[in-house]
Amino acid sequence: MTDLGTSFSGFSVDDVEKAQAFYGDTLGLDTSVDHGILTIRFADGYHVIAYPKGDAHVPATFTILNFPVDDVAATVAELRGRGVPFERYEGTPTQTDDDYVFRGGGPLIAWFTDPAGNVCSIIAAG
Repeated sequence: MTDLGTSFSGFSVDDVEKAQAFYGDTLGLDTSVDHGILTIRFADGYHVIAYPKGDAHVPATFTILNFPVDDVAATVAELRGRGVPFERYEGTPTQTDDDYVFRGGGPLIAWFTDPAGNVCSIIAAG
């Protein structure tokens, strides 16, 4: 029987070079490009790919990557200092503080977008 016990996820971007600069240089993740496809590797051994769609790319309207951290507000401040654009979503302005941390129930979370407009988050670990 075929073993389907290993998998990985992927998402589209409009510009692989910009995505590599963002995920590699700005966020500090391990990245590489092979055959025009970006691979993003995480410390836990997990990886995802970002594939080019050019003008046909439509940003994901859901969170494609969640980064669990111990201190959401401190991580947001650090990433904002690196130029990462955090978001406030319609319907959440009173629960999202001046640090862009959503405190409206559930774990603390803050959302940002990559250069292709895909949504990612910083979320409280645990």
